[in-house]
Amino acid sequence: MAELLTAKAVLSWRQAMLGQGGESSALDWLLDLKGGLRWQQLQALRLYPESEIALEQDLGTLEQIWRQHLEQAIPLQYLVGRCPWRDIELEVAPGVLIPRQETEVLVDLALDCAKGDQLGSAPRWADLGTGSGCIAIALAKGLPNAQGFAVDRSAEALRQAERNARAILGSACLDFREGDWWDAIRDQWGQLDLVVSNPPYIPAAVWAQLEPVVREHEPELALNGGSDGLEALRTIAGGAALGLAPGGWLLLEHHYDQSKAVLELLEAAGLVNVQAHKDLEGVQRFAKAQRPLQPEQNRP
Repeated sequence: MAELLTAKAVLSWRQAMLGQGGESSALDWLLDLKGGLRWQQLQALRLYPESEIALEQDLGTLEQIWRQHLEQAIPLQYLVGRCPWRDIELEVAPGVLIPRQETEVLVDLALDCAKGDQLGSAPRWADLGTGSGCIAIALAKGLPNAQGFAVDRSAEALRQAERNARAILGSACLDFREGDWWDAIRDQWGQLDLVVSNPPYIPAAVWAQLEPVVREHEPELALNGGSDGLEALRTIAGGAALGLAPGGWLLLEHHYDQSKAVLELLEAAGLVNVQAHKDLEGVQRFAKAQRPLQPEQNRP
């Protein structure tokens, strides 16, 4: 229910909530996504303390969500049910990984591969481990003439990805496949011009020490990459020579300290043009490689 308040009252409430704990950026995010108070509006409140503003939710409801976040370490995205990402807003719920900002770079790298018709006039691509569908939806928006496949072994994740795709794209322009990595799209092997994946890559021992807000609520299936964090990355890199079309690209997100190991996996798989790329903090978190172009299968 909407509530009309003075700027001074909102700022006092904000200060009181921060006194209970938590990060100011998280509280401001809650005010934005659930209260409808945009960041620019929040800054303006300090200049005009007697002005009035209508919140989309009353402060009591917002406080209840904030306390639940603090007391039970539940991600705010799950409590609100929404997550802004890139230029879209996604539905998120327990059982599906919350999209991270750094993964937006993976989409940019993938779209760069498509510039200048490098992938042909009607390319095929796949997102392995689609989760909420964030990468697949961004690629579908950026490659409207392409055929896309969104893969996940979690039926729950696929259902949510499909809901997000319908809400954002407005039509069934993606092919959703349930299964493990390349196996789910076996009928497309040798035809995929672009494959992107943000797989589980956190080493098991590191995952066990993550903050409760992540470890106890986000799906282990999407985070725990096995003893060295490379289990899924080995499988994806190992299947690339069969799954990709000649000249097709594979792009991967990985842990902050795995760049060397992932590049070696891609080279061992027979891929070429192996490259590392940095995230928003300047850390090498992405890898890109290409299946060799076979002359007899060159495209015009």
